[in-house]
Amino acid sequence: MKRIVLLLLAALLAACQTPDTKISSPGGGKVVVYQVFTRLFGNTQTTYKPWGTPEENGVGKMNDFTDKALQEIRALGVTHIWYTGIPHHATVTDYSSFGITPDDPDVVKGRAGSPYAVKDYYSVDPDLAVDPARRLEEFRSLVERSHRAGMKVIIDIVPNHVARRYESIAKPAGVAGFGENDDTTVEYARDNDFYYIPGKPFEVPEPQNGYQPLGGEAHPLADGYFGETPAKWTGNGSREPQPSHWDWYETVKINFGVRPDGSKDFDLLPEGYDQKPVEAHFAYWQDKDVPASWVKFRDIALFWLDQGVDGFRFDMAEMVPVEFWSFMNSSIKHKNPEAFLLAEVYNPTLYRDYIHKGKMDYLYDKVELYDTLKHIIQGHGSTDHLAAVQAGLADIEHHMLHFLENHDEQRIASPGFAGDPRKALPAMVLSATISTSPTMIYFGQEVGEPGAEEPGFGDPSRTSIFDYIGVPHHQRWMNGGAFDGGALLPEEAALREYYKKLLNFTLASPALLGEYREIHTFNRERTPSYGDKLFSFVRWAEGEKLIIVCSFDATAGQSVELQLPQEITNAWGVKEGTLTMKDQLSEETVPLKVTGTGASLQLTLQPLQSLILRMDDK
Repeated sequence: MKRIVLLLLAALLAACQTPDTKISSPGGGKVVVYQVFTRLFGNTQTTYKPWGTPEENGVGKMNDFTDKALQEIRALGVTHIWYTGIPHHATVTDYSSFGITPDDPDVVKGRAGSPYAVKDYYSVDPDLAVDPARRLEEFRSLVERSHRAGMKVIIDIVPNHVARRYESIAKPAGVAGFGENDDTTVEYARDNDFYYIPGKPFEVPEPQNGYQPLGGEAHPLADGYFGETPAKWTGNGSREPQPSHWDWYETVKINFGVRPDGSKDFDLLPEGYDQKPVEAHFAYWQDKDVPASWVKFRDIALFWLDQGVDGFRFDMAEMVPVEFWSFMNSSIKHKNPEAFLLAEVYNPTLYRDYIHKGKMDYLYDKVELYDTLKHIIQGHGSTDHLAAVQAGLADIEHHMLHFLENHDEQRIASPGFAGDPRKALPAMVLSATISTSPTMIYFGQEVGEPGAEEPGFGDPSRTSIFDYIGVPHHQRWMNGGAFDGGALLPEEAALREYYKKLLNFTLASPALLGEYREIHTFNRERTPSYGDKLFSFVRWAEGEKLIIVCSFDATAGQSVELQLPQEITNAWGVKEGTLTMKDQLSEETVPLKVTGTGASLQLTLQPLQSLILRMDDK
């Protein structure tokens, strides 16, 4: 009882401290984000050659997202689609005929290049266009099709760093590109966009483990030299003129007015602004003199909103000061109050600052929920840890986006993770239903993509973001452009149907935006057959009551009498007797026996089975 009271107080405190509006799906339920690597999605070629060219391995286009493809993604239960890799980034592929300066393989990772080494923020990556000269027009068309299909559009912005050779040929008149007006004679000046190492030229990193650009293929610029004098700080903060091979050497760090000693060269938010709404933050910055890089990124975000984009995913947001995010995000929300703002933040001690001060809508729930679930899926961890994770985030639970895959993480089906996509199903049910936060899946996850290719720069177990490559399981779902799953293996088709049923349930369930209580601890203390491979909780709102049970045991079924404490049955207002609950995943029914001291269900679960039991009020 004490635990429940504490969680209620935490939730009440969170409501008082966070006046900004929650974002829900168009249907009023949970938000589901579908991350798709734009360059790979529509590629039907099956060569899979290491370091292959676009001609050899193929490359997907924005036009591959046909109305049919987008309708099928929406039907999966998706509300927001995150097109990864839209801004023009550095690539070895030659687009000089379109006025684009060729990039040097010595400072490009892979042949296609990393989408997080942006070269021109006012342009779309030319790889994605059927006609690169009309690439922005093709992107606007993609946005229109996505909106027609009923989905909001998210793209990346990467404020911490840009490509080693940033060169915007598409910027509007009167706009300066990053570094154009810098004083390169000093390490730091507040309005310099970059940090410099005066008097020292940049040196290409010493290769490790036999690495050669393009796998050793001859290229006129692959000579171990890249002209940059003076050298700039590298994107991950290296201050060496010759960064390590393991550094983000293809990028340079942006200066946001943080001096080399870490002190801040800009106004700080006054005390109490963590409790103020976003418009108060917008008003605060209107008369402040801010670093030049702040204005550049604000204008970039507003430009993309004008192209129809509905929100942004911000890469490595914690490497950028929270005051910038107050300035940036309040400007975005002033233009579009419904904009969806998601940030990559991995330090739990910073979560609340980046939500309340930085005005982020959502942060990755990686080091808390994802890492805990991965450990359990792999058979190493106990579900006992999950209750503490959720309780510890109770005041910000809505803001912690849940995922099991993204472009940085190993594919579930890869040997390095689980080796079998079915092992993640209980974790998928749990992560999609345990809180009011959004759920995210990565394209191909829903058909068990293992990321097994040897693509070039990228490593197997992760679908490469650096190379031209096909995505085999996903390609079977594409079925040559029919987007009907016609070439899927039976087990892949069944997996996708499971995801579809689960995700669509979350869109329509009022209980998943309502109250939460874990009953795992209660059952661990009272039910001997209830072990640490199970996790259970209840969710409810007016008109809907749910009991959710997830079994992480991959080898054995379980029979257990699940107990509900009396405070739950009292809160639900159920009378003594036997009620019927229906599993929303299997359609099977289970009797709930209610007494004066609580309730119980007799459950038999198969290996890796989850139940979403909904009370039948009829």
